[in-house]
Amino acid sequence: MLSFLRKHPFAVQAFFKRSWVLTFAAPRREVASLVPECLELDTFKDQWAFLAVALVQTSDLRPKGFPKALGTDFFLIGYRLFVTYTTRSGKRLRGLYILRSQTDKKRMTFLGNLFTHYQYTTTDIEQHEGGIRSPQSGLTVEIFQHPGEVPLPQGSPFANWKEARKFAGPLPFTFTYNAHNGEVLIIEGMRENWKPAPIGIKAYQFPYIEALNIKGLQLANAFTIENIPYEWKKGRVELWRQ
Repeated sequence: MLSFLRKHPFAVQAFFKRSWVLTFAAPRREVASLVPECLELDTFKDQWAFLAVALVQTSDLRPKGFPKALGTDFFLIGYRLFVTYTTRSGKRLRGLYILRSQTDKKRMTFLGNLFTHYQYTTTDIEQHEGGIRSPQSGLTVEIFQHPGEVPLPQGSPFANWKEARKFAGPLPFTFTYNAHNGEVLIIEGMRENWKPAPIGIKAYQFPYIEALNIKGLQLANAFTIENIPYEWKKGRVELWRQ
């Protein structure tokens, strides 16, 4: 029964009040071991792979069609790799592979681990006008207001924000792989009004990423979005290998 529930058996909807997404570039060889055999890294110039951290103030998460009163409000921190998956019919899908998720609500940790494979843990999250921090996990993000056009982070592999936006999300699909039976779980996301705006990052610290010891990792871009209705379709399973 638990295995069935974790296959995302029904559509889900939510509202993103605000989201900050920091995307880090790394030499593809440094993160290749983090993705399962069924997925490939989504790369830039066949050299750079991308690990993104999404910090999302979420409200009204609930099964699609349920009243908002039954929804869950929480703050989400998601660590994801940009990947591609080629279906058995030969279609190439761009999407995300979730490494870890953090939230400030124990209820969300329970539900998240009941219905997904996204490895939820609970931590404290403090928000203020210029950033987010978690004393418990050591996480810190501080943004700055830049007069005029926000510059790309120093060392970014992108030449401009237009180029960077292609790797800013949202990617339509999320993938989970069951190595035991060779099944790939594909979840498609749908959103409205996705208009990412560049933000400047004054400082950041992500102990989870630091523990991965990825050589050559550097901040590639950072965007914010606000007021986004979001929906995830019912998951579908495809047999990758027999």
